[in-house]
Amino acid sequence: MNLQHHFLIAMPALQDPIFRRSVVYICEYSEDGAMGIIINKPLENLQIEGILEKLKITPEERAPEIRLDKPVMLGGPLAEDRGFILHTPPGFSSSIRVSDNTVITTSRDVLETLGTHNQPSEVLVALGYSSWEKGQLEQEILDNAWLTAPADLNILFKTPIADRWRDAAKLIGIDIQTMPGVAGHA
Repeated sequence: MNLQHHFLIAMPALQDPIFRRSVVYICEYSEDGAMGIIINKPLENLQIEGILEKLKITPEERAPEIRLDKPVMLGGPLAEDRGFILHTPPGFSSSIRVSDNTVITTSRDVLETLGTHNQPSEVLVALGYSSWEKGQLEQEILDNAWLTAPADLNILFKTPIADRWRDAAKLIGIDIQTMPGVAGHA
């Protein structure tokens, strides 16, 4: 099982305040563990334009039709001061290809394109990330903490944030809002 370019969908019983009702996009998955970004937990009062201002990045050729008032996500509980940008190709200096249509970048050069005609067509900015050690995520899945589904770019980039948890579960035919808090094994 390779979960790269998949969603982890928190089960209703998962009550951890960071991961409750979360959808995590898995960016890296190997026998050593997994790394992902929560895509549906916006940080309060922080938008992309605020990040650019903080870093003193002013787009040279600002395209006014490109909105920079999109919220920045809490990507996870680790390195919350570090930025991660999920986007469609092309890649930048520190980009890692997650799938044919998705890249994760941590370098400043992608930020410098935001708000210009050179920015990637789809962008999600997050602070922090989520990580699991070898075997940890698999155990959490066995313990019914998570559902998994192949990632969908519409949910990743376009679905309203409040609907992403529900819509990600619908990808595998589940109405998560009607699920009981605890599931069993068949």
